[in-house]
Amino acid sequence: MAAPKTARASRNKELIKGVGRLSRSKVYHNRGLWAIKAKHGGAFPTHKPSEKPTEAKAAEKPPKYYPADDEPRPISRNHKPKPTKLRASITPGTVLILLAGRFMGKRVVFLKQLPSGLLLVTGPFKVNGVPLRRVNQAYVIATSTKIDISDVNVEKFDDKYFTKEAQEKKKKTEGQFFEASKEESKVLPQGKKDNQKTVDSQLIPKIEAVPELKAYLAARFSLRSGMKPHELVF
Repeated sequence: MAAPKTARASRNKELIKGVGRLSRSKVYHNRGLWAIKAKHGGAFPTHKPSEKPTEAKAAEKPPKYYPADDEPRPISRNHKPKPTKLRASITPGTVLILLAGRFMGKRVVFLKQLPSGLLLVTGPFKVNGVPLRRVNQAYVIATSTKIDISDVNVEKFDDKYFTKEAQEKKKKTEGQFFEASKEESKVLPQGKKDNQKTVDSQLIPKIEAVPELKAYLAARFSLRSGMKPHELVF
């Protein structure tokens, strides 16, 4: 441990408080300041401050004007999303129960996981009316029922397959603006209809090979009085 520093004693001891033993000229002579001035032409030497290359510039003066409203500032985000981990109970061919959405309560067949992490499922459409669609695995119940779909080709289905085409907005005239707009009926492209028929034709023979599986998929799941959800085995 370092020794504590002691205060340096003054050479000009005080006779009484505020009155030193030596005069100012005598202290000046004793310190040798006269010799330093004589060596440098009668003036004390000065040294220019060295410029530091890494010295940070002084902060800019803040403006006097401040906006009345808060201005949004971009937030730097270095987080890279990780691929969604598929639940161990969900494997290709597993029968799932949808818990939300338009087809809530329907039973569907899981085909594969898309790059976005969503699940590609189908009814099939010919059995219970559920077409090829994407669902989140948080809104499904995986059952113990499973069929073999190893030879079903679903490679061409990805997230781009389900994106909607951007339509150009047309400017309405004054007459069209006040007229009641008629909603155009949405027509499914023929290519998607053919793709659905192709997948159904591969799945239905496998479903019919299992006794009572077709009726099981066609029936809607629901809870009735007296049923205890925590005791159900799917």
